[in-house]
Amino acid sequence: MAAPVVPVPLQEAEPHRLGSPGLRRINLALFAAGLTTFMSLYCTQALLPELSGGFGVSPAEASLLVSLATGAVAVAVIPVSSLSERYGRTRVMLVSSVASALVGLLIPLCTTFALLAAARTVQGLALAGVPAVAMAYLAEEVHPESLGGAMGRYVAGTGIGGVLGRLVPGLVTDVAGWRWALAATGVVALGFTVLFWALLPPSRRFRPGRVEYRTLLAHLRDPGLRRLYLIALVAMAGFVTVYNFLTYRLLDAPFHLPQAVVGLIAVTNIAGSAASARAGVLADRSGRRRVLVGALLLAASGLALTLPDALPLVAVGLLVFTVGFFATHAVASGWVGLRASSARAQASALYLFAYYLGSSIGGTAGGVAYERGQWTGTGLYVLLLLAVGLVAAAGMAGTSPVLNGRLVGKVRRK
Repeated sequence: MAAPVVPVPLQEAEPHRLGSPGLRRINLALFAAGLTTFMSLYCTQALLPELSGGFGVSPAEASLLVSLATGAVAVAVIPVSSLSERYGRTRVMLVSSVASALVGLLIPLCTTFALLAAARTVQGLALAGVPAVAMAYLAEEVHPESLGGAMGRYVAGTGIGGVLGRLVPGLVTDVAGWRWALAATGVVALGFTVLFWALLPPSRRFRPGRVEYRTLLAHLRDPGLRRLYLIALVAMAGFVTVYNFLTYRLLDAPFHLPQAVVGLIAVTNIAGSAASARAGVLADRSGRRRVLVGALLLAASGLALTLPDALPLVAVGLLVFTVGFFATHAVASGWVGLRASSARAQASALYLFAYYLGSSIGGTAGGVAYERGQWTGTGLYVLLLLAVGLVAAAGMAGTSPVLNGRLVGKVRRK
């Protein structure tokens, strides 16, 4: 009599490796998720000067349309990641992406600045599920040797989503106004949501667990994770500041560029997206700290090039800065998933809390820097943020991970 077939337990399923059909589907699905999420999140950024004039608000006030959405994501990522520990990664991501796309279709109907700000806050809360869970999903489902590349491709999707979120409304607004610009963005985001839904493979290695908020404290006791969270905060604060207020600079003297041309600055995110995928692979091969430090130095050098009033230097500097930022985010976010041996969704959620807190608070503070010091003051503010991140990255060499509140003796130098 043949022996009965014993099913392989869910937690013992093999992770997806490079070249497997499952990993290809994951890469495409998470790429689409990054597109729809970041299109929705940054759809008002290219329109800030238009919205300032239309509603009679200052640049700093207009930037709240970005800051409130990212701040809502920061507030929601930890509770949403906890829900994913109970109800599953894929379910939370799919519900979140659909809810965000539907809210995005309603935003063009807002008639006052206050109503628009409220709608953007709701949209931020709705879309939090994808960024809150995507990194944990990848860390669980993808083999560690392929994780850096997979994380880099997801970040690439977020970058191109940022491009479309700025490019589509920037081009449409010159022809049909900001309402139609946001409507067009909402329709495109909905299309990518459908693609995400169709491609995403079910979790094979997820096990439902009880939410333990003590694990948040355990993650915060890890000196390496604290440094990675700080890097997320300052890098994102600098990135959002640059893209929020460079549009004002390029529309004003001495450049006086048209809105449609200014919207094209988002195209630099394509190079950043390519760099993020490459940086993830380099980190897997050459060591994460080395690539992370190099990425932050690259971002700082690019920003310095934008300070003179010379359009070619501004263009090149923005490109270099963007590449450095995306490489930083790809390496740091992937490192969090590897360093946290348990409750990865919550470890990733803390990273994203810091990331979007930097976008919300740091971006608004950047508005104050721009109003008081114009672009020179803004640039110095961002350089200071990058310097803090560089110190944190350099200090990763001697940090030991913490598990269950206790330091682990073996240092993960990579």
